[in-house]
Amino acid sequence: MQEIQTRDEINKLVEECLICKNPLCTKGCPIQTRIPEFISKIREDELEEAYNILQANNIMSDICSKICPVENQCMGKCIKGIKGQSVKINVLESFVNEWAKENNIEYEIKSEEQKHTKIAIIGGGPAGIACSVELAKKGIQATIFEKESELGGILRYGIPDFRLEKETLKNLIKKLEKLGVEIKTNSEFGKDITEKRLREEGYKAIFLGVGATKSSTYRLHEENDNYNGREDIGWKQGIYKADDFLKKYNKGESSEEDLGIVAVIGGGNVAMDAARVAVRLGASKVYILYRRDFESMPAREEELEDALREGVEIIYQTKVVGVTHKNGKIEKITSIRTRMEEGYPVDIPDSEFKMDANSIIFAIGIFPDKELFEKQGLKFDRALIEVDENQMTNIPGVFAGGDVIESKSSVCKAIGMGKAAARNIMNYI
Repeated sequence: MQEIQTRDEINKLVEECLICKNPLCTKGCPIQTRIPEFISKIREDELEEAYNILQANNIMSDICSKICPVENQCMGKCIKGIKGQSVKINVLESFVNEWAKENNIEYEIKSEEQKHTKIAIIGGGPAGIACSVELAKKGIQATIFEKESELGGILRYGIPDFRLEKETLKNLIKKLEKLGVEIKTNSEFGKDITEKRLREEGYKAIFLGVGATKSSTYRLHEENDNYNGREDIGWKQGIYKADDFLKKYNKGESSEEDLGIVAVIGGGNVAMDAARVAVRLGASKVYILYRRDFESMPAREEELEDALREGVEIIYQTKVVGVTHKNGKIEKITSIRTRMEEGYPVDIPDSEFKMDANSIIFAIGIFPDKELFEKQGLKFDRALIEVDENQMTNIPGVFAGGDVIESKSSVCKAIGMGKAAARNIMNYI
C-alpha cells in the first residue's frame, strides 16, 4: 500500500473524492463502510469524527485498510476509476486509524442494556469477531470459542507479521474484552464443545465462523523407488501445506527449518505469503510455479510486486507433477509446461523438465472440514455448509459465515457475513 508522508498529500487525495450522493464505493464494500462520510470529515479536518465513523461500522477498520483487496471491492466500484484512477480509499482509511493511534484516541463502543441471552460464536477469526461485536452492542452475551491458544484466526495464524503487525490484534482483543465479549481459547468444535452441549449450557443460538481448515493438494508421482510414494513421509520430508507452513511461522516455530531451494505451487495471495516467509527463513532460492498465465493470476498486484522485490522468481504456465528424493530428502521436481485454452490450462505433451528443489509448498486453496461438520448433523452443498437466505444451516438456530459458506472469501467479506449473521440471530431469538 502506498505510504503517505504528509498531510498535504492526504488533502490532495481527499480532494479527488466526488462525495457521491449514491456512492458505488460503499456498495462495493462488503462491510458497507460509509466512505464519502468519513472522507468528508477528513476534508473538514474532523479526524476524530472520521475515526468514529469507521469504528462504529467496523472495529477492524485498521486491519481491513491494510490487507483487503480494495481494487476488487470499494476502489473497484469508485466512479473515478471508470476513466481514470480510483480514489485511494484504503490509504485514507489507514491514515485516519494511524492518526487515532498516534493521538491515543479510542472509540467508545456503546452497548444496550444486558438481556442475559447467551450466543456461542465458534471460531475467533474475522467473521466470529464481527458477529460477537454486533451481538454485544445489542446487550447479548457473546462467547467466542477458539480452538487455538490465541484469538485471531487467519489474522494471527495466516497473515504474516510483515503484512499485519500482531500488536493490532492485542488492541482488538482489548476492545472485545471491554465490550464484554467472553473469550474461551483451546476450545475445539466437535471435540471440546458440540452443538448439543452448547444448547444444554443455555446458548440460544450458535454462529459457525470456523473458516476453511483443510488444504488442497494433489499427488506427485515418485521417481525414486527408495521413497515408495509414502505420503506420510512426504509431509515430513520437505512437502508443506501453506496454511500449516504459515501458522508455524506465525507461532515462531520455524527457526530450525532448512528449506534450501523452495518451490511454491499456486498463484494467490497465500502463495505470495508463503514465498515471502520462505525468503525470511533463509531459503537459498524461492520459486512460485503457477499453471496458468500472468493474466489469470489471482494474487493482488501489490502482493506480487512485493514478492518479486524480495527475489522470488515466478514461473508461469508450469505444473509440478513429480518429485525425486535422495536419502529421504527432495532433490528435484518434475514439471510440465501448459498452454491456455479458453481460460483453462492444458498440459503440453512431451514438455516435462526437471529443476532443483528441496522443499515444496502447496498453496492451491483450502476448504472446510466436511467430516467435522457432518458429524454435528450439518448439511453440505458440495464443499460448503448449506445455509438459507438468513445464513441459517439445516439445524435451527445454527448460523454460519465466512469461508465455510463461501469459497475464496476475503477478510472484509468474512466481517460482512459476521455482521449480517448477528442481525439474523437477533431476529431469530
